[in-house]
Amino acid sequence: MTLPLAPVATERPVTLSAHGDDRIDPYFWLRDDQRADPDVLAYLQAENCYTAEIMAPLKPLMRRLYRQMRRRQPSEESSLPWTQRGYVYQRHYDKGAEFARYTRYPQSQPDAVTTFFDGEQRAGEAEYYELATYEISPDNRYLLVSEDWLGRREYQIQICDLLTGTWLNDTLTHCGSDVVWDHHGHGFFYTRLHPETLQPEEVYWHRLGDDVRADRLLFTLQDDTFYLSLDESRSGELLFINLQSTLSSEVWWLPRDMSRQEATCFLPAQQGHEYQIDHFQQCFYVRSNKEGGNFALYRCNIAENAPWVSLVPAQQDVLLQQFELFNAALMIEERVAGLTRLRQLTLDGDHVRAVSFDDPAYVCWLGFNPEADSTTVRYGYSSLTTPASTLQLDLLQGEQQLLKRQRIRGRFCSEDYQSQRVHITARDGVQVPVSLVWRRDCFVPGKNPLLLQGYGAYGLSEEPDFSAERLSLLDRGFVVAIAHVRGGEELGRHWYEQGRGRNKLNTFHDFIDVTRGLVASQWGDPRRVFAYGGSAGGLLVAAVLNMAPELYCGAIAVVPFVDVLTTMQDPGLPLTTGEYDEWGNPDVAEDYFYMRQYSPYDHVQAQAYPHLLVLSGLHDSQVQYWEPAKWVARLRANKRDDNWLLLAMDMKTGHGGKAGRYHFLHDVALEYAFLLHLAGVAS
Repeated sequence: MTLPLAPVATERPVTLSAHGDDRIDPYFWLRDDQRADPDVLAYLQAENCYTAEIMAPLKPLMRRLYRQMRRRQPSEESSLPWTQRGYVYQRHYDKGAEFARYTRYPQSQPDAVTTFFDGEQRAGEAEYYELATYEISPDNRYLLVSEDWLGRREYQIQICDLLTGTWLNDTLTHCGSDVVWDHHGHGFFYTRLHPETLQPEEVYWHRLGDDVRADRLLFTLQDDTFYLSLDESRSGELLFINLQSTLSSEVWWLPRDMSRQEATCFLPAQQGHEYQIDHFQQCFYVRSNKEGGNFALYRCNIAENAPWVSLVPAQQDVLLQQFELFNAALMIEERVAGLTRLRQLTLDGDHVRAVSFDDPAYVCWLGFNPEADSTTVRYGYSSLTTPASTLQLDLLQGEQQLLKRQRIRGRFCSEDYQSQRVHITARDGVQVPVSLVWRRDCFVPGKNPLLLQGYGAYGLSEEPDFSAERLSLLDRGFVVAIAHVRGGEELGRHWYEQGRGRNKLNTFHDFIDVTRGLVASQWGDPRRVFAYGGSAGGLLVAAVLNMAPELYCGAIAVVPFVDVLTTMQDPGLPLTTGEYDEWGNPDVAEDYFYMRQYSPYDHVQAQAYPHLLVLSGLHDSQVQYWEPAKWVARLRANKRDDNWLLLAMDMKTGHGGKAGRYHFLHDVALEYAFLLHLAGVAS
């Protein structure tokens, strides 16, 4: 196949200097904060046209994949009903709808069902739409929504009177997604964004019907290394203003009845101390790492300097991830040896029972339980071979019941697939867990195409959960593996610490060593190994391709964070000042030169690279579009091969990609067609 002529970005070298080190960036000009420069837009469009031309012969395959994945989803779907403040709520997807419709009825009038919000109607013909948050007022009269119409995480807040069905004139723009009603429903708390970083920096209270200019400022973030968010306490009495950085926390609280309008600090931030709090039955409950990296749970009364009573002590081999409070129980979510489990305790911390599963690779989680006086708890479960399921635990009797399982249309049987958890020895002797899934009747040792994915950052664990879309690869013979590399929290807090800051190289080495180990164990054909990662996982893929390109036939990087040094030297970008503890502070020479060792954009070399597909969004506020654009331009100028190098820049979306129930499947179809073609798999 003769490839069309690839676009070539003009070189306009800029010298970036720090600590006596000069970096030459020939494509710095591709950054345009306004996203309006005609030269930049022309280059991005040229890349899109090139990708479309290369992929044109695969359009029939992409259409088949899209239709196949869409057909697996029920055309109409409804959630389980839930009860809150005397009403029964439910979410519905109507036939062919991209967005959900929400209904409710009074518990005493099950025939009086009304639709209080229609996402499909609300989105209309918009290129992008996201309903980030919706909240019903305490008196059940008003609906509060925060919506994004661009994909840039810059939200608009509006209010609907559910009695009349009319939208109020109150319209708030340039807001964060978090909204919390005050106790009486006379107004609500919300956040406003910093004009440049688009991070929440101020907390306001808005009274319904008032001019926005009269909104009351309640709190201002003083340290831009923290992220600000809002929560309502389980008791319903308090507003929490949460400040979170990579390694420390600070929480302020305020009565929701506005009886006091000055926020109170629960505990000032201390480097290395992370905590989260809730309030219930006149006590604070605190998840804290002050006595152990894997966190413990404490209780204290509301009085200042009250002693903390230990309910769940910190354990070396058990990570306490989450807790939820009920009148009848304390539920906790833990991670042991990489797998999650739930435990029911008394409010005093005494063990009652545990909920776990026998799958070799699975995940379970606490579900949506809005009412603390419930005697049942909903929780979720999924594995690499079992669709997402909602179960219910009776807190009094201990009985467990399956309420709902994700429906997969067509010829799906979970018994056709198999999963396994293995461990691969990394170069420093550490055992890295890997979750694998494949179709039983397609597996031949050493012969299958192998897709390896990873993330490894922020302490976020890559969960071995079910994917209906993934079936399109498994049914065509792919083995899919998840490398639980250091930088996540799969094995506890120490696993994260070993992949953060000046330990970051462990993340990349783990992925490379897992690749070699899987091939040596005949989990895949060494000529058909592929890598996949998004965002920080895109950084992982990009760094690995510089270090060991010969291991991979192809790779996919989605919204990849690849220009690490330049971004971390710019405090005006959203993910900079708050992430010095994650990646390093380039003003510190030791941090700068450590990041210099792996920053993918700075390490593009004159060498052969595998086939590469890069996806991004012009309006991405988390990883700016120019990072992948510059990376592709530099790769094209330096690579010494004839392999595909494709950039698909979505000119309408941001970090999360396309919105809607079906629309995102177009990107998945593009990715899978890329993989299947290169793997030589019949469509």
